[in-house]
Amino acid sequence: MDVGLKRELEAKVHAGERLTREDGIALYESNDLAWLGGLAHEVRTRKNGDVVHFNVNRHLNMTNVCTASCAYCSFQRKPGEKDAYTMRIEEAVRLAKAMENDNLTELHIVNGLHPNLPWRYYPRSLSELKKALPNVSLKAFTATEIHHFETISGLSASEILDELIEAGLESLTGGGAEIFDWEVRQHIVDHRTHWEDWSRIHRLAHEKGLKTPSTMLYGHIEEPRHRVDHVLRLRELQDETGGFQVFIPLRYQHDFVDMQDGKVRNKLQARTTMATGAEALKTFAVSRLLFDNVPHVKCFWVMHGLQTTQLALQHGADDMDGSVVEYKITHDADNYGTPNKLTREDLLELIRDAGFRPVERNTRYEAIREYPGPDPDRRESPQAMRV
Repeated sequence: MDVGLKRELEAKVHAGERLTREDGIALYESNDLAWLGGLAHEVRTRKNGDVVHFNVNRHLNMTNVCTASCAYCSFQRKPGEKDAYTMRIEEAVRLAKAMENDNLTELHIVNGLHPNLPWRYYPRSLSELKKALPNVSLKAFTATEIHHFETISGLSASEILDELIEAGLESLTGGGAEIFDWEVRQHIVDHRTHWEDWSRIHRLAHEKGLKTPSTMLYGHIEEPRHRVDHVLRLRELQDETGGFQVFIPLRYQHDFVDMQDGKVRNKLQARTTMATGAEALKTFAVSRLLFDNVPHVKCFWVMHGLQTTQLALQHGADDMDGSVVEYKITHDADNYGTPNKLTREDLLELIRDAGFRPVERNTRYEAIREYPGPDPDRRESPQAMRV
């Protein structure tokens, strides 16, 4: 990168000035990862100090039956396939209750677009889960699922959200975003929920008082300019509603398991390589620098690995998600090597080892409990990067 441009971008970041589309593309073209990380760390420190947030959650995927066959997805199954499943609501409640003694604070629920399940299944599932775990927040359904519910119910998204909120919904999930630019999206997404409907549904959720996450699936066939476009669309919507709490870059995963049954459901795999750790860190850094009006950036450790996640905390991220438990959407696909679950103590150790102070949060990013940071008396105790 030209030295003059580098100084210009530094000056903008130091002054808190909003970066442009051209700035974002220029940042991606830089190979100076230490410089990018330092700038992003300055912004994350300005917003969140030395804190890294986490929560204790459980992911529930109540069905993997899906009408769509998205090119990147290895989770979906068609009706009648051997390992297709749909949980009874009682089974979902039993699985959620199993973590009650871990002081669970959040259930994260995402499903396939089931062709035959009736609309009433979904609000009833939330109602029963809330009845069983009244102190647990329900973060459920992607905008794609809400759009699907419009089709199967005949109701509007506004009416659907009202019913789900009454049943206990506290937040949508951020899924279904992938990459919004149609140049890429037409090749990776096999459902009808694109930017117009995704943004419409999150806008409605924000109008109703819900706070939601936003996501981006990166590291497949997109180019950096598509990532920049994706973030800027979200940034503009955030200017309008203020409803996004967190941005979550999600690393695209190859399919290493499903090949065993002779079916490679990941149609992108033959022409892609997964993003390296360095590319992941660059994506976190540039995202943090561009997305100036969202308070938090999360590294989902299941999709990045524990070491890359710790490094991401020095490159703009301030949240490393939660204990998770049985994240089927990528664990069914990738055999990536991350555990199914991290305990609260595991998370505390990882955060301190990276040099930060852990804060346990709820779905609304309210602090539940603050913990001591790294031991200052420990020899060569890790400390957060100084800015």
